[in-house]
Amino acid sequence: MNAFKYGVIVDGDYFTDRESELLSIKAKMDSENHLILISPRRYGKSSLVRKCLEELKRPFIWIDLQYVLSVDDFSTQLLKGILSKYTYERIRHEITHFRIIPMLSNNPVTNEWQIGFQPSSDNRVMLEDVMALLEKVSTPDKRPIVVLDEFQEVCNIDSRFAQQLRAIMQHQKGLNYIFMGSQESMMVEIFEKKKSPFYHFGALMHLNKIPYDIFFQFIKERLPEISNKEEVAAQILSFTSNHPYYSQQLASQVWELIVYQHEHEQLVEKSIKIIIQERDLDYERLWNTLNRTDRDVILQSAGGLNPLHNKGMASSTAFSSIKRLQKNGLIVRAETYEIEDPFFREWLSKILPLRKVS
Repeated sequence: MNAFKYGVIVDGDYFTDRESELLSIKAKMDSENHLILISPRRYGKSSLVRKCLEELKRPFIWIDLQYVLSVDDFSTQLLKGILSKYTYERIRHEITHFRIIPMLSNNPVTNEWQIGFQPSSDNRVMLEDVMALLEKVSTPDKRPIVVLDEFQEVCNIDSRFAQQLRAIMQHQKGLNYIFMGSQESMMVEIFEKKKSPFYHFGALMHLNKIPYDIFFQFIKERLPEISNKEEVAAQILSFTSNHPYYSQQLASQVWELIVYQHEHEQLVEKSIKIIIQERDLDYERLWNTLNRTDRDVILQSAGGLNPLHNKGMASSTAFSSIKRLQKNGLIVRAETYEIEDPFFREWLSKILPLRKVS
C-alpha cells in the first residue's frame, strides 16, 4: 500500500509526530478546562484530536458547525451524538422530562437515530435540555468530550447562538469542550476579544507545521528504495513549504511513480505536473470565480509579494480582499501572505500565463 496518506483522518503509522501537542491536549482533557485549537485548513487538527480521543478512551461527540443550519439543528445533532454513545434505555427517562419532547425513531439495521423536535418559537429551551443531558450522562471515569469543529461559524448560525452556548457552558461540570477553527482572525476575535461571550473560555493552542527535521525523516523512511532518497524528500518539503497535507500528497505521487512506473529521475517535478494536470479544471473554475481585485491579490501573493504594498491598489481594498481570500482558505498569513495550495501557486505561475496567451 502507498506509504503516504492525505485527504482523510490520518492515524496509526501514517500519523506524523505531534507528540508534544498530543500530550498537551491530553493534559487539558484531564482537567475541567476547555481547549481552543487554531490552525489553517489541512494542518492536521482533526487527525491530532482524533488520535487524542482514541487514546483517552472517553465518549466523544463531534459536530462540524459548517454543517449546522440552525440552533434547532445543533440541538438535534447533539442529541443524535449522545444517542450514538449511550444506550437509549439509560437516557430515556431524562428525555421524557424535556420541556419539548423530541420524536425519536431508530433503524435497527444501522442503529441510526432519526430525531425531530416539534416547531417552537423558543429554540433556547431545546438547546438547554439537550446540553443538560450531557452533564447527566457524565461519570467521573467517562466524562464526555464535545468537539465543535469550524467553531468560527457559530456567529453565522444565529446572532444569539454564541451567547446562548456560553450561558449554558459556563455552568456545566464533568465534561470538556474542544473548539477547533481554521479562520485564525475570527477564532481569536471570538476567544480573545473582551466583549465576546467566549472571552478566555479555554486554553488557546495554535497548531503549527510539523518541524522540518521530523517531517524530512518521516518522508525519507517511507520512500521506496532509491539512490537519492534524501534529495527527493528535501525537494518535496521545499515545494510544499512543509505543509502537512500537500507534503503527504506530493510524497504519495512520488511513491506511485517509483513503485508503479519504475521512475527514478525528476520524480518531484514529474509528480507536481501530474497533480496539476489532475486539478487543472478545478483551478480554472476557481480562478473564474474570483473578481479582478482578488485575482490581483492572488497573483501578488503567488509571486512572493505582499499585496498590501501594491502601489496600484488602495490598502483598504487590498486588506478587504485579503480577508475574503483568507476566509475562503486561498491565502494564509506567514512571513507575508502566501497561497495556501502550492499546486495552485504553480498553476498560477506556469499554466495561467499560457491560457492568457491562447
